[in-house]
Amino acid sequence: MTKMCSVFAVGLSSIAFGQTNPAITAWLQNTTGILGSHYVSGNSTVIQDNVAANVQTVQYSTNWVYVTTNGIPAYPTGPFLDGNPSLATDQNAIFKFPLNPVQNTGTPTATTGGNIGVFINGVALFDYRDGVAWNTTTNTLCGGLPGMSPCPGGPGTAQSWNRDAIPAEKLGFDCSKGHPAMGNYHHHQNPSAFNLDLTVISTVCDLYAADGLYAINAAQHSPLIGFAYDGFPIYGAYGYANADGTGGIVRIKSGYQLRNITTRIVWADGTNVADGPAVSTTYPLGYFREDYEFVAHAGQADYLDEHNGRFCVTPEYPNGIYCYFATVDANHNSAYPYAVGPTFYGTKVASKVTSITETVTTYTSSAGVEDLSATTFSIFPNPTADILVVQASGLLLGNVSAELVDATGKVIQTQTIYQGSTLCYFNASTLYSGTYFLRINEPGKQRTYTVVID
Repeated sequence: MTKMCSVFAVGLSSIAFGQTNPAITAWLQNTTGILGSHYVSGNSTVIQDNVAANVQTVQYSTNWVYVTTNGIPAYPTGPFLDGNPSLATDQNAIFKFPLNPVQNTGTPTATTGGNIGVFINGVALFDYRDGVAWNTTTNTLCGGLPGMSPCPGGPGTAQSWNRDAIPAEKLGFDCSKGHPAMGNYHHHQNPSAFNLDLTVISTVCDLYAADGLYAINAAQHSPLIGFAYDGFPIYGAYGYANADGTGGIVRIKSGYQLRNITTRIVWADGTNVADGPAVSTTYPLGYFREDYEFVAHAGQADYLDEHNGRFCVTPEYPNGIYCYFATVDANHNSAYPYAVGPTFYGTKVASKVTSITETVTTYTSSAGVEDLSATTFSIFPNPTADILVVQASGLLLGNVSAELVDATGKVIQTQTIYQGSTLCYFNASTLYSGTYFLRINEPGKQRTYTVVID
């Protein structure tokens, strides 16, 4: 491991400056006027917003990159069916990330409530928590939600048993597995739509079709999807089996597992704490963060460390770097600790700032026309009588045009799959029955699919 770390360190230093650094080039810059949109409960028609989606500008200096974003994704947000009255709103934020992230060799820094990273579309990443905990004095849940009493010590004070947002707030996540906190739309977990999981655990996509930042493709290395507040990159669920980039593509696994407990009286490390509620149908195992324990998997490179990361080679970092992964289980359902945590590997230095106080260079994205050579498309349902859906695998770095063409070659409808989303829809309800063709336009060629309107 010592030798591997030294190789990675050399690789990191060689890419730290200039426009080859993924911390500068990986952000999804909105150069085509993409606007956000949302659903509200009871209305399955998407509502267009007047706020630009994805990232607006990327600027950098010798040591820092500044990302200006409204915090709004290209995919629709909402509805939030747990009664959350908030909508995703313009955050008008500037995030400052280091171009030279370094390991924290002292006491690891715990993740906290609120932003702990940013996805490449400018949307916030939160950790596992939702601000609710167990009040061991009153034996009730406490926190900042309506109807709850404050936790002892006030907001942010460490508690013995802290609720995990993923099981507790599932009803409030939209199809893209996100929700807002007072307007700040964020994901606690892998930002791929519920209805793309191999086992679907939420029905929200049944009524409010949406998508996500990317679609998991088990045959490909997952894309770089964000950066943590220590500056290290975050990848999707799949990567190379071995840290050196060999061994094929595998699901990268969390090193955490549920404890074998029926009562909540001590932590996994044996610390005796005030008792939490017994494991039950109301408070099932996994309801609290402290229900998990870390198990090292020596010699198994596809398992992650206690920060949910590892040193490894990736397509963007051929010389290797420390990477976090947005972990999922075998059914593609989110797996604790979900992305980063419960502590950072590196020194946490990124922040949200109000202005840029040093000389910077503006980075102009050179992504251009999307290269779709590694992208597959699903067309469904086919045949269809009303809605035809086109879904792309992986991550789209640019907009993709899709055309519905009749048997005479006439273009009937044109739709766009926007960068940082995966879906577009065609309305087939007013078309005559018959055979049509769906064309995906890509550099230098077209893909054509036969579609039956019935």
